[in-house]
Amino acid sequence: MRWTPGNESSNIEDRRGDSGGGGFGPLHFGVGGTIIVLVLSLLFHRNLFTLFDGSGATSSEAAADSAAPPATESAAEHREVQFVSFVLDDVQQTWAKILPHEGVAYQDAKLVLFRDGVQSGCGQAETEMGPFYCPLDEKVYIDLGFYDELRDRFGAPGEFAQAYVLAHELGHHVQRLEGIDERMRRMQQQHPDQANELSVKLELQADCYAGVWGHSTEQRQLLDPGDIEAGLRAAASVGDDRLQKMSTGHVSPESFTHGTSAQREAWFKRGLDSGDPKACDTFSSTAA
Repeated sequence: MRWTPGNESSNIEDRRGDSGGGGFGPLHFGVGGTIIVLVLSLLFHRNLFTLFDGSGATSSEAAADSAAPPATESAAEHREVQFVSFVLDDVQQTWAKILPHEGVAYQDAKLVLFRDGVQSGCGQAETEMGPFYCPLDEKVYIDLGFYDELRDRFGAPGEFAQAYVLAHELGHHVQRLEGIDERMRRMQQQHPDQANELSVKLELQADCYAGVWGHSTEQRQLLDPGDIEAGLRAAASVGDDRLQKMSTGHVSPESFTHGTSAQREAWFKRGLDSGDPKACDTFSSTAA
């Protein structure tokens, strides 16, 4: 991507020197953060994702906004911080222009950087869960070490692949502002047998929203050759079918919560091609 390193975003909270503990509220697991819960769900033949959706869970207070910076930071990690600062601000500025046309005022989310574990408004989270959005405190959480896993384990290198991850999580923030997240959870309570299917629709819409932002970067000539392909690979690399195959050797479609590789790539591409949030209605009867 074509970007210039600059100052750290005012919407970043650096908690890489912190640790915390507590219970869980409703988490939106990140693009690669479903693996551990997925493996346990398959092992115990139970959908353990429901433990994190706020039903019957006790949410805990978020950690204080002020946090100690990390004692050490490599040059590479410093550049990653600057990059996610750029992406964070660019994604949010894009949605701040788009949403008023939909009758919704955009409010900035915060991005929390952490190492190993973090206390969020939705409870304690660990690095292994991957990046996630917490709707209770309207913050995205990420351990920058996930980008190494995205490159080395999932085969999705490149800055635009990294940007897709953050844009997807901020897509969940857009869904919260639009009231989609709340409506989806009510539908899950009314139709518990469709909970996973509804979760897939929510995640695919966040993929499409990430693509809407990607469309704007292409229009502004911020992409290098190969960036779009890298983003599409990143979306496909974290499909439920691929993650299950990697972790257990077999696929259980009934347990999907994020969508297949083909679905995730297709909906990300739909946003990329259209640049229109209206094209991201995964909840319509015709949505694939």
